[in-house]
Amino acid sequence: MTRHRYALVGVGSRAQMYLDAIAGPHAGPAELVAWSDPNPGRLDWSLARVPTLGDPVRFDASALASVIAEQRVDRVLVTSPDSTHAEYIVAALDAGADVVVEKPLTTTEHGVRAIAEATARTGRSVTVTFNYRYAPRNTALKQLLASGELGRVTSVHFEWVLDTAHGADYFRRWHREKANSGGLLVHKSTHHFDLVNWWLDSLPTRVFASGGLRFYGASAAAERGLGERPERGTTDSPLRDGFSLDLRRDDTLRGLYYEQESHDGYLRDRDVFDPGITIEDNLALVVDYAAGTTMSYALNAHSPWEGYTVFVNGTKGRAELTVVERGAVLLDADGHAVVDPSARPDDVTHEEARPVGERLVLQNHFGTAREVPIPEGDGGHGGGDALLLAEVFEGPTGDPLGRAATWTDGIRSVVVGLSGNRSLETGQAVRPLDLDLGPARAELEAS
Repeated sequence: MTRHRYALVGVGSRAQMYLDAIAGPHAGPAELVAWSDPNPGRLDWSLARVPTLGDPVRFDASALASVIAEQRVDRVLVTSPDSTHAEYIVAALDAGADVVVEKPLTTTEHGVRAIAEATARTGRSVTVTFNYRYAPRNTALKQLLASGELGRVTSVHFEWVLDTAHGADYFRRWHREKANSGGLLVHKSTHHFDLVNWWLDSLPTRVFASGGLRFYGASAAAERGLGERPERGTTDSPLRDGFSLDLRRDDTLRGLYYEQESHDGYLRDRDVFDPGITIEDNLALVVDYAAGTTMSYALNAHSPWEGYTVFVNGTKGRAELTVVERGAVLLDADGHAVVDPSARPDDVTHEEARPVGERLVLQNHFGTAREVPIPEGDGGHGGGDALLLAEVFEGPTGDPLGRAATWTDGIRSVVVGLSGNRSLETGQAVRPLDLDLGPARAELEAS
């Protein structure tokens, strides 16, 4: 078994999954030898939480190249804010290391160009962690489409709804500024666009987008007469309406963020209805694909439940995938959001929540509907996280479905979001090939 030496850049919430993997089930092939975060308190807290990591070298991210050389790093894990991904990917590749990066690959056309140029001159690999590919329900739909039972796919309708706990969270933290995250079309929807690219085995050719900030933010709040609000959720203010996040109520949020504010002043619990939010909360797209398929896509970030529906129409019939990841967001007696209704706390009174579950149905022309079995998955993202981590750390397994995603898959998904953002700005349909992608253009010209 090959043992790789890892460096980690960015030690926030998402990084904890990788730390647990390296210290636990994948300790054999992986060793964390160096890590970086601008907030030293997050490093302290993470090491206290996972002491078996040993004593990784701490470094400033600007010194990534020298650390790779000094510590003989084989692979770099990039889990920093989205707008920094391209910088660290390029630095790692040029220093002789491969990269594993959280989605999205990057947030700008410049980032796409820089990564494509770096991979070309170094020959190193970049893996993008699209964990939703590994979720059994999404794999089942891929297998169904690949079987030909639906015929040639003519259209897809894909709607994703984020609830008032998860969806609201993007408007509390650094994601709320499009310069940091690229907006939800880049940060969040890159998951969804990658799934469609993978399901269809085709590439996007034209994007038209519409949307705006219609629920969160100061203007929407004023329109609904919400009145004055605390600037953050971790407060002793009596105001509790389900949108205020008290970091003290969660051990991880308290330890990673609230107790580390003295180091960098970062507030993880900003009010979702204050000024300065530059991302959208309602988005709709029409996307054309080289295979002749059209997708209609919708994203809503203030739904009362969370999940998604995918309707696929083909020349032989129709497939429908329905997934309810969380059936409701409820309030306890103090006005705090309760995001796991199945826990049924004593101080919550409610009707039965929407049942959590998933269902894939196929109906061919002139036939009755039949349910397609979905294997059970355990863990985050519908069971996708564990399978993804195994492939990242243990190596590819000869997967016939091709779930492992490279930087080219990252580009093919992120250009839909970049084209959507430009369409929002111009009011016009945008061809991804018209973006300034440099050598990455070749990854779309195959369409």
